[in-house]
Amino acid sequence: MRPNRARRWVNRWSRRLHRWGSVAAALPLLIVLLTGIPLLLKKQIGWIQPPTAAGPVGEPAVGFDAILAAVVAVPEAGVAGWADIDRLDIRPEEAVAKVRCDSGYEVQVSTVSGEVLQTAMRRSDLIESLHDGSWFHEFVKLGIFLPSAVVVLALWITGAWLWLMPHLRQKRRPRPA
Repeated sequence: MRPNRARRWVNRWSRRLHRWGSVAAALPLLIVLLTGIPLLLKKQIGWIQPPTAAGPVGEPAVGFDAILAAVVAVPEAGVAGWADIDRLDIRPEEAVAKVRCDSGYEVQVSTVSGEVLQTAMRRSDLIESLHDGSWFHEFVKLGIFLPSAVVVLALWITGAWLWLMPHLRQKRRPRPA
């Protein structure tokens, strides 16, 4: 293919991919954008992710059994045993154990006194699962959201190409004397 013809071919396919790729990726991209904004703000907005509560500072003095007992005592957490706990996040510098329950609640327990410092709904995990598509189904995550991400990358590349071509063409033209 001659250079001019090849460039026209690339331009034509870039426009087609840009037009139809944007239609195909529109809904997944909208979901990613609408959930990405709150995820960027999760540390600033307590409704999304509860801030770390301040408690007595000192050396950890309670064990896992005391932390579990404190969480079981919180009725809204819905914890009867370790099977109902998704994650345990120990923060030694803040003397806090953040217990993420399967119910969506986060219970913060002092590692010094064993008292419950805070109980709140943790929405960032739900928002994150919507963001990556895993909330819907594993197929949606890998079969729709992943290809949409590849299409968005192609849209970026073709958009850069379509933006750059007129500028390069203009530089190649001989200037009138």
